[in-house]
Amino acid sequence: MLGDDPRHRTEDIRAADPLGADALLAAVPAMNARADTAALTVALRALVPDPDRAAQWCVGAALAAMRDLGILLGSLKRHGVQPLVAVPEVLPVLELLGRRTDMVPRDTVHHYTTWNPLGRRRRSYTGHPAEARLQEAVRMVFPGLVAAVDDCSRVARLEPYDPGFAAALDRIACHVRAMVEAIDLTVAQVSPEYFAVTLRPYFEEVEVGGRDYLGPAAAQVPLWLVDLTLWQCDRSDAAYEHFLAESLPYALPSWREFHAVHRGGVSAVSKLSAAVSWERADRLPPELVASAAALGRVLRILKTFRARHLGIARKAYSDDVRLYEEGSGGAPIVLLRAILDLTRENETMVRRATVRRRPAGAPVGPAVA
Repeated sequence: MLGDDPRHRTEDIRAADPLGADALLAAVPAMNARADTAALTVALRALVPDPDRAAQWCVGAALAAMRDLGILLGSLKRHGVQPLVAVPEVLPVLELLGRRTDMVPRDTVHHYTTWNPLGRRRRSYTGHPAEARLQEAVRMVFPGLVAAVDDCSRVARLEPYDPGFAAALDRIACHVRAMVEAIDLTVAQVSPEYFAVTLRPYFEEVEVGGRDYLGPAAAQVPLWLVDLTLWQCDRSDAAYEHFLAESLPYALPSWREFHAVHRGGVSAVSKLSAAVSWERADRLPPELVASAAALGRVLRILKTFRARHLGIARKAYSDDVRLYEEGSGGAPIVLLRAILDLTRENETMVRRATVRRRPAGAPVGPAVA
């Protein structure tokens, strides 16, 4: 549950301007249009706060400061300048803000979307309406994802015979459906060419303290939190595990904790398959039928999202327009396809489990160890 985590006080973070950066950052799109690295360097240097002052900020102010410094980090790197080479005095501040917020020492997708002010104060690389639409499409995903994670915790604690199992899955389906709506909005309003050629270069890695950190990519939206308890914790593969290891540091602290708690658990798919295997398929208990139907619905929604995401990615990284081999979150197209296939396999397994017939003479109860 969210409790009093200041990272979820989005209105407070959006309103905060601890660096006094509003006026300066409004000029960033024009600087980027001119590829004016000198002006961007001066802007970054002007915003670097005194570390002693930054150390006194609350978490919300520290998040807002990282958001504002991050727009300049990504802008300089897009034009071929390593920002910490140009402005080395920002290093201790980024490291301090990372420690203060318990996040990586640069901006993430949360800073760029959820914690970004709305309207005239919006922080932007290009100032283009398509960039604002993409930010909004990503922003609209997070409330549902937060709620879905809470319900995933409930699913992890319950068995498929419990009516609450199906009820929690039905709520997850409603929450995750917002992701499909968001990706439909993206398809309708943001062309693959604009993303691939104009916006994607601003999400390049930036070196901080000898380590490269990804930019605030939409791929950092952790849908894998839902995968984790539904199927991934015990039905994954090596490529997906590697991607999760790379993605985990960019998640909110509470979500990293969620991953640590549930990564060694038994997935909903495995619990359902085990329960069904000990029942006669022609007379499954109604609670088990409801749980299977609800789990299948969630997996179909996830499958739909991933199919559409794969379609967008193929267009954005086609030979005609691509500038990069991998997505902004570090995932190649082949991994997106693999995750879609894994989701489809688990959805098929749930569907087949409810029509399986046990051979005659098979035990009717669970095996004894």
